[in-house]
Amino acid sequence: MLKTLLGSFMRQTTIRKAFLLAGLFLFLTSTAGCAVGDRLIPTTINEPEGESPTEETSPLPPTIDLTPTVSVVTPTVEQSAPWLSISTAVPEMLRKIVEDDPKAVIVENEADADFVLEATPFNQGITAGAIWVYALVAPFPTVIDNITLVELMDIWSNRIGEGDTPRVLYLSEQTFAALSTIWGQPEGSNIRIANKEELLDLAWAHEKGLAIIPFEDISTRWKVLQVDGLSPLDPKMDLSQYPLKMRFTWIVRQGLDQSQSLLPPDLLESNRDPEKFTTLVLTGTTALAREIAAKMEEKGIKYPLGDIENWLQSADITHISNEVSFYEDCPPAVPVRKEMRFCSDPGYIGLFDAAGVDVIELTGNHNMDWGVEPFIYSLELYHEHGFQTYGGGMNLEEARRPLIIEHAGTRLALLGCNIAGPDNIWATEQTPGAAPCDLDWLTSEVRQLRDEGILPVVTFQHFEVDDYQPMNLTRQHFQKVAEAGAVIVSGSQAHFPHGFAFYEDSFMHYGLGNLFFDQMYEGYRREFIDRHVFYDGRYLGVELLTAMLEDYSRPRPMTPEERAEMLSIYFQASGW
Repeated sequence: MLKTLLGSFMRQTTIRKAFLLAGLFLFLTSTAGCAVGDRLIPTTINEPEGESPTEETSPLPPTIDLTPTVSVVTPTVEQSAPWLSISTAVPEMLRKIVEDDPKAVIVENEADADFVLEATPFNQGITAGAIWVYALVAPFPTVIDNITLVELMDIWSNRIGEGDTPRVLYLSEQTFAALSTIWGQPEGSNIRIANKEELLDLAWAHEKGLAIIPFEDISTRWKVLQVDGLSPLDPKMDLSQYPLKMRFTWIVRQGLDQSQSLLPPDLLESNRDPEKFTTLVLTGTTALAREIAAKMEEKGIKYPLGDIENWLQSADITHISNEVSFYEDCPPAVPVRKEMRFCSDPGYIGLFDAAGVDVIELTGNHNMDWGVEPFIYSLELYHEHGFQTYGGGMNLEEARRPLIIEHAGTRLALLGCNIAGPDNIWATEQTPGAAPCDLDWLTSEVRQLRDEGILPVVTFQHFEVDDYQPMNLTRQHFQKVAEAGAVIVSGSQAHFPHGFAFYEDSFMHYGLGNLFFDQMYEGYRREFIDRHVFYDGRYLGVELLTAMLEDYSRPRPMTPEERAEMLSIYFQASGW
């Protein structure tokens, strides 16, 4: 029994010693501290008050808490970029610019952001930020050209006269949010919000559909309307007077610690830069002979230009399809000639100088009326006066060569050909003349130009018909060239102007009518002058200018009533 008790005592003593040794070890290590992360975390040992426990005073091993008390500390990370929030009103293009900035940190909750990108009306006096220009647009076959701001606000506020058919205004969610900051919440059901991809189809489907879109969303099937006489398609527009614009600015969140010196990304100055526009004016048939030549002799070389001078001079690139060669031995001008054999006095080229002409198309079928020599002489005269030519030349290769023009970030290629003949006016490998139409060559050339990032503009000297629409063959040829990638396909042959069509984003105008010629018959007096607008390498669309021939020689801008009648006729004839 004693032996048993003694053994038990020894075992307990050994155990106590082991616990004491363990406690001593833990105590020493806790005094030195243990590393947790970058901090020293103390370990707590629970002890009774008074003396340290010994074998004699404490028959039980000391109570040791082996679980350290750890305080979790989030390390302080220096913020390298500001946190940004973007308002719903911010247009998609501007939003993407911010989101694509590698230093941008976008947060969903505005309260967490350091800076918020918001719409700020101009009357708030803020001068920083991006100026965003919007356009009031309608389907292309819309007769009206201008809406006053008062009329637009009446649509927004649902103020219409009794019995009037209300116009419907379509907007994307972003545009609606932006305009609401300056115009307030609209009234009535004539303001409709839709995805921006749906706006065009919705407006075209409505009899009086309009839309407001950011400038960068303008495309060929839209007609851009003036607001109070101002159009964003006009590079010289006074932006300070234009009402459809908004400023987007970084707003500092209240309480932000500015000592961090964190700044939001720089914003694009504007979505519309006047220096990036290119305007191309295409015109119809010019033939300085017969009556018009007689009028020029009587009233001066510049007489035909007088009323439309600004339309031609203001374009960056002005085109003339001159169908009649200059000839030093050209017979004197007389109002009527029995033969259909035309030429022009070399002095008449002063009309083109005064009009600011840049490009002469040579696809006309009267350029060889007096033989090869006047054609060659005319080529030399054009180049002496600084005019570039296409659609004809000293041989087939030159006649087919596209005219490449680069302007303000846009690269254009002008190509032209003659399909109507007669055969003797076509260039060959050895002889000069107009480029004959070969659709395989033409479509291949157009595709290659598009692959090189150049926008092809193709003009046809096609078969003539006295109707609002051309023959089916003309339609087929135009569409084939548009399918190949031509952004514009235009008919230079028509003395009687024709209608229009679209193929995807390509615009086709089958015939513009005369420009400078003497046909005063009903229907022939009407003229289209097409002003095509490009922006930084992108085709935005066309503005249809309309003129009426007077005095056998002098086109003038139509009156509003004449213009409305002409547009209505041609839109209807075009199937709209």
